[in-house]
Amino acid sequence: MVQQVCQKLEVTERRACKVLDQARATQRHRPSLPSDEKRLTEEIIALATKYGRYGYRRITALLNNQEGWKVNHKRVERIWRREGLRVPKKQPKRGRLWLNDGSCIRLRPEYKDHVWSYDCMVERTTDGRAFRILNIIDEFTRECLAILFGTQDYYPGCD
Repeated sequence: MVQQVCQKLEVTERRACKVLDQARATQRHRPSLPSDEKRLTEEIIALATKYGRYGYRRITALLNNQEGWKVNHKRVERIWRREGLRVPKKQPKRGRLWLNDGSCIRLRPEYKDHVWSYDCMVERTTDGRAFRILNIIDEFTRECLAILFGTQDYYPGCD
């Protein structure tokens, strides 16, 4: 910014910094990257690819313990952010395949009419009376096999 003002208005750096209310020292500092920055970046990307669920803290520990680096976690975090690395969100488990205790008793559908599922819904009419709907679905084709409806007396198990 200061360089542009100096060239455009043909003024000195001192005057441009004063007008822009910047310290002159900000124009003198040239950031320098460490010589091993590129190699470290490649190593971080390789570890992040290999261990997809690890964040920058665990990658730092791997670098320090296994890879022979002596690197600060803040430096790894800076590189991590610069490269746009992220830990992906956990995938939700498919609820229809497991029970609450973790046992897997239901089958994955492999062909038509192999696995059916049902769902009970409760609705109300305009005058407030409740009725229930029982939906039966083929899991493989996602085809609705039947829609049965009635009052609570017909489907008492749909609670």
